[in-house]
Amino acid sequence: MDLGYRLDLLVEDKVLIELKSVEVVMDVHHKQVLTYLKLTNLQLGILVNFNENNIKDGIFRKVNGLKE
Repeated sequence: MDLGYRLDLLVEDKVLIELKSVEVVMDVHHKQVLTYLKLTNLQLGILVNFNENNIKDGIFRKVNGLKE
């Protein structure tokens, strides 16, 4: 993508992974993952914040285009 966006990891061309190490995960971080998903036409993204005492508290699953 030559738009100034750079995703951190892409696993098997299916799962986008965005890595952070911030004090507080903000709405803009979640929106960033959703934007990357829309731009890449992928469905699944994982946002990981390593600045947590317990890593499972810093993992967020994001889905693009979920049909109900």
